[in-house]
This record gives sequence, C-alpha cells and structure tokens, in this order.
Amino acid sequence: MTISFDKALGIHPQALVLREKRSEVLASNLANADTPGYKARDLDFKAVLKNSMPEKPVMERTQQGHFSPNDLLLGGEMMFRNPHQASLDGNTVESHIEQAKYSENAVQYQASLRFINGRFSGLMTALRGE
Repeated sequence: MTISFDKALGIHPQALVLREKRSEVLASNLANADTPGYKARDLDFKAVLKNSMPEKPVMERTQQGHFSPNDLLLGGEMMFRNPHQASLDGNTVESHIEQAKYSENAVQYQASLRFINGRFSGLMTALRGE
C-alpha cells in the first residue's frame, strides 16, 4: 500500500504556495507606497485556491497575446484594491491596510504550516504503529 501525499496533506500545500505568492504581492504594495501612480494589487484567496485544485486543467501561455504569468496567479486574476482615501499622485496603497493584510496572511501561512506538520506527525505515528 502506497501513501498518497496529495490525499494525506489535502489542500494545505496549495494554500502554502498561494499564501507565499500573496505575501509577495502585499510586500510589493508596501514597497511601492510612495511610488506615484502605483496601484495596490491583491487576490481573492478563496477563488484562486478553488481554481488551483488538481481537478482543473493547468493554464498555459501559448501565444504572446495571452495573459502573462504576472497577471494570472495559480489560475486566478490579480485584482486592484480600491482605496478608502485616494492619493493626489494616483497611488492607491494605504500602508496601514497593506500591513494588516500582510500580517493576516502571515498568520494564515503559519496555520497552514501547522496543519501540514500535524498531518506529517499523524503519518509518522501510523508508520511507527503507535
């Protein structure tokens, strides 16, 4: 009998990859908080995770006119954040909101790591016969 890590770990490996990519997007927003005309971006975690499940076919870029990998993230489209307080220079980054979103994403990343750790601990217990 073989162990299927896809079944054993469930959705958590995909969630980790998505959380990592989202942290890059949010960090980019924070880094460009003072860049005139920069538009803050984010993604809908639930929608992207749902689209990234293995049952869906993987999208490939076959022609130049297709979306670039930067515009599509794991099968989901990047969205622009609507600011609460518009900036005169056209920048839509609100540092306090981006920091909160980044912190929230970091906590959820840690939670996914703990879920995976728990799954591996359970597998190790089963393999040892304890």
